[in-house]
Amino acid sequence: MEKQMIFAWAMIFCLAVAPVYGQYYSKTIKASPRVEMMTRLRFFYHDIPSGKNPTTFLITQANITQDFFSPSPYGSLYSMDDPLTLEPERTSKMVGNAQGLYLALSRDPTKFTAVFYADFAFTIGKFKGSSFSLFSRYPLTDFVPGPDVIREMAIVGGTGAFRMATGFALFRATSSNSRTGDASLEVDVTLYHY
Repeated sequence: MEKQMIFAWAMIFCLAVAPVYGQYYSKTIKASPRVEMMTRLRFFYHDIPSGKNPTTFLITQANITQDFFSPSPYGSLYSMDDPLTLEPERTSKMVGNAQGLYLALSRDPTKFTAVFYADFAFTIGKFKGSSFSLFSRYPLTDFVPGPDVIREMAIVGGTGAFRMATGFALFRATSSNSRTGDASLEVDVTLYHY
């Protein structure tokens, strides 16, 4: 009888404790209003897949799309660590870098389009240690677009001063080489953040 009583109390204890440990802790509170800020940035982005010190590397390429006449054949996946500078020249003062991946999507070897993910991080100045994330499709363009061609891409997040950022980046080619794939672009960014 004593063993049955101990068993009964143990079962009651287990059944009473199970609901407490079977749920996670959750409490929703109303967030205090925050002031949204807008920041505009302008810098130059240099994508350099050629030469002795490339900043972009081909990771893989589909076997069925070996178009050696195109700098970025269809289905090619690239890794990048591209410098960001204050001026159009690659040798000008570096303010940060863009690290990420892009996947070439155009079957036409004279055109370029890609799905692009990159984190644009700043290493000096007011925004040192802050970054914003860009995840977007780079629209179809000629490998050597004119200076009037502007491409818009979406900003989907950020860290540091750009925490919870949204916005857009406008890219305009300042120089490009269809043979090597090297390109320098002016980037105008509009960020909304807290």
